[in-house]
Amino acid sequence: MKKWTTLAVLMALPASAAMAAVPYGSMPTGFDRPEIRMVPIAGVYNQYWYNYKSDILEAEKELVSDLRHATDREDRWDAWDEWTTEVTDADKDYAKEMRKKGYRTGRVTVGG
Repeated sequence: MKKWTTLAVLMALPASAAMAAVPYGSMPTGFDRPEIRMVPIAGVYNQYWYNYKSDILEAEKELVSDLRHATDREDRWDAWDEWTTEVTDADKDYAKEMRKKGYRTGRVTVGG
């Protein structure tokens, strides 16, 4: 599905319906849940933000499908591993494109 088609579908749905029902409670021990951005970098809503959101939604839908079809522990582990990789890659791609446009992600430094 084209990213803009996915965007049109997302915009037509209520916010709660746009998110896949990801069973985070069933994540295997040892997986660190990657952070999923809830707001765009620098508050800029552009095609890169919508592509990112589309990538996250696609990864979540694929995870739910993979977990539904998993037959053993290894299948479930692989599904979560693939999801983690896809979410991390989507975030890296989004941040890279925004850096090219001159926007930087915030960085917090604790201590001096």
